[in-house]
Amino acid sequence: MVIAVSGIDTGVGKTVATGMMSRALLQSGYRVMTQKMVQTGCSGIAEDVVEHRRLMGVGMQDVDHEGLTCPFVFGCPASPHLAAAIEGREVDPAAITRATRRLEERYEPVLLEGAGGLMVPLNKTTLLIDYLAQSRYPLVLVSSSRLGSINHTLLSLEACSARGVRVAALLYNRFSDASDTIAEDTRSVFEEAVRCQDGRSRVIDLPNASHGVTDRFRQEMAAVIDSLEQRNE
Repeated sequence: MVIAVSGIDTGVGKTVATGMMSRALLQSGYRVMTQKMVQTGCSGIAEDVVEHRRLMGVGMQDVDHEGLTCPFVFGCPASPHLAAAIEGREVDPAAITRATRRLEERYEPVLLEGAGGLMVPLNKTTLLIDYLAQSRYPLVLVSSSRLGSINHTLLSLEACSARGVRVAALLYNRFSDASDTIAEDTRSVFEEAVRCQDGRSRVIDLPNASHGVTDRFRQEMAAVIDSLEQRNE
């Protein structure tokens, strides 16, 4: 099983969310692995993958050194299509899929983190959301309580609905400067939006990474996996 992880924007907390989800699933007995589609702004092993391993509480894995957990790494901190073009290269979605399939042979589930938001171009012809739709991966969408998140989140959910991307859960990152009043109201808006899109999807609060995984978060993530397995039967 592959579960995609994307966000409503850059810097919303996708990497922390992916790492925390993986830690929760590890603690529940799953043989989970994370993957990053494309990393820009670094060299060598993708820095987001390094952060995944730190949050998971494990060392770097053989598959990390093999390049399977991030097939494309570019030095320029830009959108994947531009970062690749600057180096005279192009992101090949098929290469991402091949790496994911090899991970699936060893791990279950594979959490596949995207780059930026859903409408980020992977290359001149393929947006990230198009790749998810073509691959038919369920999606965990990461949102937040910061100002502007309602607009970005509702637009993201509409785009997913239009392209047939199934949103398995919305992960709510509350660690911003938003007041409790704004944070609670924003969450209620998201709950209604998710409920209207798919009655089996849910809004899940992302724990503070410095406090570790909570029992509730672990149970909620296991429930997401169970729900996806039931749909695939």
